[in-house]
Amino acid sequence: MIGVGEAFAPRYAQARRKFLEACGSAGLEVQTHILPLEGRDGEELAMDVAFDGDPAAERLLMLTSGCHGVEGHCGSGVQVFSLHDAEWREKARGHGVAVLYVQALNPHGFSHGRRVTQENVDLNRNFLDFSKPLPVNEDYAALHSLLLPPEWPPTPENQAALGAWLGQRGPTAFQAAVSRGQYQFEDGLFFGGKAPTWSNSTLRAVLRRHGQAARRLAWIDLHTGLGPGGVGERIFACKDDKAAYARANAWWGASGAPVTSIYDGSSTSALLTGLNWNAIEEECPQAEYTGIALEYGTLPILEVTGALRADHWLYRHPEAPADLAASIRARMFEAFYTDTDAWRGKIIAQAREAMFQSVDGLCGLRT
Repeated sequence: MIGVGEAFAPRYAQARRKFLEACGSAGLEVQTHILPLEGRDGEELAMDVAFDGDPAAERLLMLTSGCHGVEGHCGSGVQVFSLHDAEWREKARGHGVAVLYVQALNPHGFSHGRRVTQENVDLNRNFLDFSKPLPVNEDYAALHSLLLPPEWPPTPENQAALGAWLGQRGPTAFQAAVSRGQYQFEDGLFFGGKAPTWSNSTLRAVLRRHGQAARRLAWIDLHTGLGPGGVGERIFACKDDKAAYARANAWWGASGAPVTSIYDGSSTSALLTGLNWNAIEEECPQAEYTGIALEYGTLPILEVTGALRADHWLYRHPEAPADLAASIRARMFEAFYTDTDAWRGKIIAQAREAMFQSVDGLCGLRT
């Protein structure tokens, strides 16, 4: 086993190298799906996949990182630590549970320090049937020009206007309006896209290759940016189904904190559209699916939203002065990754607990 700090990395290229080395040490073959674009430092970009266990296993756990690129610093660290964790690997193997590690669902965002893909798409709003009319987020439409003003930092007038909206509607309504997902403003926040992204299509290909034997499938999708610092909220990540929610609570709610849900308002997350778990329902319909997003807190929500606003402003203004651009990128990093050993230790402990619980749940030992 390696030390907690050794599993994490401050740049995508380092995180990828650590993941590939961990797979090599574990004796696992890696399937690499190359994204034909350069990373921030000119490095290769890829979604890397490793399968640990019997390819015919009927019980499968997926552990994924980097759906929201910059959040990959956390999720990749969990994956690397897990691949070096002999006790964890023996637990899964001993119970006949295969583990599918998918590193960097969104490698472009991971490398460039953005939450979105190269298409400026929030990957976790992109899993829709694009042949049908797309959802309309009228509340976001009313806020778009205020969220992304012509100049940065925002003027006092802009801040006052947003403050007035918040004062009238409240922070919960603000979070819902901004983060729910929108499909009208291609340069805006939480844009869900007009078509499936490369990451969407590639994840589906991974599921078709590795998920077809599964009869029971669990997914822990690792995220950051919501909730109290270092606390891993277990957010129900399935369709609004009572039986699936009961399973999720039986598996992952026994540590004292119940699994929360976007459907009943118990989660720190708003009700969202186009979520990635839709791919499981569509690509692996033979499997009984149970999943959570493990969401680790960093900074207060309005600070995180401020970092996202700045990042999208910079995307619209690539001519921005170098010092301003650097400060915006640093702010994004801090909004989604807390660079301390104390925070990283909490991340590993909670992820490891959830993973062990997943094996028991898949084997019918937690009901």
